[in-house]
Amino acid sequence: MRIALLSYSTKPRGGVVHTLALAEALAAEGAEVTVWSLGRGGDSGFFRLLDPAVSVRIVPFPEVEGEGVGPRILRSIDVLRAAFDPGGYDIVHAQDCISANAVERVVRTVHHIDHFTTPELVACHERAIRRPYAHVCVSAAVAGELREGWGVEATVIPNGVDYERFASAAPDPAWSGRFVLSVGGIEPRKGSLDLLEAYALLRETDPDVRLVIAGGETLFDYRDYRMAWEKRAAELGVEPVVLGPVAHDALPPLVAATDVFAFPSTKEGFGLAAMEALAAGVPVVTRELPVLREVFDGAARFASDPAGLADQMRAALADPESLREPGRQLAASYSWGAAARAHLTLYRGLLAE
Repeated sequence: MRIALLSYSTKPRGGVVHTLALAEALAAEGAEVTVWSLGRGGDSGFFRLLDPAVSVRIVPFPEVEGEGVGPRILRSIDVLRAAFDPGGYDIVHAQDCISANAVERVVRTVHHIDHFTTPELVACHERAIRRPYAHVCVSAAVAGELREGWGVEATVIPNGVDYERFASAAPDPAWSGRFVLSVGGIEPRKGSLDLLEAYALLRETDPDVRLVIAGGETLFDYRDYRMAWEKRAAELGVEPVVLGPVAHDALPPLVAATDVFAFPSTKEGFGLAAMEALAAGVPVVTRELPVLREVFDGAARFASDPAGLADQMRAALADPESLREPGRQLAASYSWGAAARAHLTLYRGLLAE
C-alpha cells in the first residue's frame, strides 16, 4: 500500500510528532510511506531523522517579511497543493487543516477542534472537516465533538507513545533542584496564563520550586498573549525558565529530571506530551477536560482552575509515588504499532469501498 502522510510543518509540534511516528510504524508493517511537509524557515528536513524506510518530501516555503497569519495560511495551502501529486498513492492522509485543504481527495485526522477568528483560518478549518471523505480522531471525546458539531463519524485510533525512549531516560544532571515542567510553549491553548497563576500560588508553600517551559514552535502569532503572560509574571513576582524548542534527544532526559509535569491545556486531542511524562515515571497534573479524563483517568491528577492546579502540583510534589505505576502502565498500553495496524485496517476498508 502506497501512503502519503501530509503535514504543515517540520517543527516538533504534537501533530508532527504523531505524523512521523505513525509513518515509521506504517513502514514497519510493510507499507510504502512518504511524508510531505512544508519546509518553513529554510528547513530541508524534519526536527529529527526518520527511519530510512520512510521517504520524505519537503516543499520549500520561504518566509515573507510582514506577512499576516491569513495570507500565510492561504500561501501555505497553495504552495503545498502546487507541489503535491496525489497520483502515486493509494491513500493520502492529512494531519492538519492546511494540508487537508491542499488535496482534493483525502483522509483527515482531526486532533482537536479549534475555534479561530482569522477569516482565512475559519474557512480552512471548516473545509478541512467537511471535505475529507474519511476522518480519524485520536480520542472518543473529539470524535464526539465532530459528530455533534458537523454530523461527521470518525474512526477513533489513539496515539501511540515511544514508551522505552522515555521510560529508559536518565535524568539530565544539569537540572538540579525541584521544578515543574510544561511542554508546548506559551500560548492560549496550552493554558499558559492559568499555569502562571497556579505556579505563583504553589510558590507560597514551595518557594524553591522552579517552573520550566519548553517548546513553542507554531505557525500562529501569539506575541500579544506572550506579552500579557510576561506582564503577569512580573506582577506576580515569578521568573519562569523559558527554554523554547528543545532538541529531540534532549527532551527525554529533561522530562525524566522534572518533579511534576503540568498539562493545563484548554484544548487537546489526546495529550501525547503528558503520556510521555507518564512513561518517564513523572507525576502529571492536567486540566479537567472530557478528553483528558478519557485518556488519563486513574493515572494523573486533575484540576479545573489555577488554585486547583496549584493544590494538585503541591500534592504531586509531596507524594510522587502515588500514581507512578498506574502512569507507567497506562503509557505502556499505547503503541505506535497498534496505531499503525488500526490505520491500515481503515485504509483497506476505504480502498475496498
